[in-house]
Amino acid sequence: MKIKRQAYRTYRDEVPSILKIRTMVLAPKLRFSSFRPHFHYTKLRLTSSSVPSPWSGLRSWRESPLNEDQFWGSDGPQPQPLLQYSQHSLEASGSSLAELGALVLSTSDPLTKSKLSHLAFSKWRNENLPIGLCQPPSRPARPSKPQLVSPKEIPVPKNSGLPLNAYMLHNLAHVELNAIDLAWDTVVRFSPFYHILGEDFFSDFAHVADDESRHFDWCSQRLAEIGFNYGDMPAHNLLWRECEKSSDNVAARLAAITLVQEARGLDAGPRLVQKMVGLGDHRTSSIVARIAEEEIAHVAVGVYWFISVCNKMNRAPCSTFKGLVAFCRLRSYYKSIIWS
Repeated sequence: MKIKRQAYRTYRDEVPSILKIRTMVLAPKLRFSSFRPHFHYTKLRLTSSSVPSPWSGLRSWRESPLNEDQFWGSDGPQPQPLLQYSQHSLEASGSSLAELGALVLSTSDPLTKSKLSHLAFSKWRNENLPIGLCQPPSRPARPSKPQLVSPKEIPVPKNSGLPLNAYMLHNLAHVELNAIDLAWDTVVRFSPFYHILGEDFFSDFAHVADDESRHFDWCSQRLAEIGFNYGDMPAHNLLWRECEKSSDNVAARLAAITLVQEARGLDAGPRLVQKMVGLGDHRTSSIVARIAEEEIAHVAVGVYWFISVCNKMNRAPCSTFKGLVAFCRLRSYYKSIIWS
């Protein structure tokens, strides 16, 4: 018990500023890095007010047009034709957002999964589908590669067979693929609580899933450009294991996934960009910078809905967050596993 308390105190002390929930109102405090002017990430705080005040960019993110920029061109993101067979599969298999999400979760091929994710969100946006009800698979379908091992078995860069830029990019691609499933699992798993959570909750997380599918496409494309593929080295299953711990608790899901995993990327993103620049891989650094910038909205969504759920339960977000983090036994090594 003493060891567990010490481990928790270590984790608590290492939580980045974005997770130190001192307030209850989400305020837009932008901290600009030394990168290009468009690249920034957000320090989110909470106050004692009971009414959430969202990040200033949240409304524009929610109202933004469908983003078709699944391809990274010479000047940055640009559209790419989608797979027609995926369109037919979606039309035949999903008549609600939850059914479409379950289809994505049941798809093993990574690139097909990302395309279906985008098509599912497109169908939701364009056809006014209901949320619906659907049972998610016990765990998402996965390809035969990469081999999933414990975090301790992940090879160090020099033993991975990949150059350092490909090694780090592969790790990021793995995070983004998991993020697609984590967002859709949130939509599908909690669809029975539609009348409590409201339509906007599910719309936001379907939107997050769409962003993550675009991020995976960029990472996968860039890996191919430098001569490698997703699956060329082992990966861990830690992200999904932690997701399973929150399968029956929407507040725990929001705390574990968006307030910890997503939020740490905001602090780690600039460091990864700097590493890529140091390696002379400026194209990959641009991709990572854009991904990190777009993750701001995902953390803002998580904070917004975490506060909303806490308010519905008449619970204080600060103490609730701390209790849920302890409950889920989240460790401070997330940061090194995900972004190192």
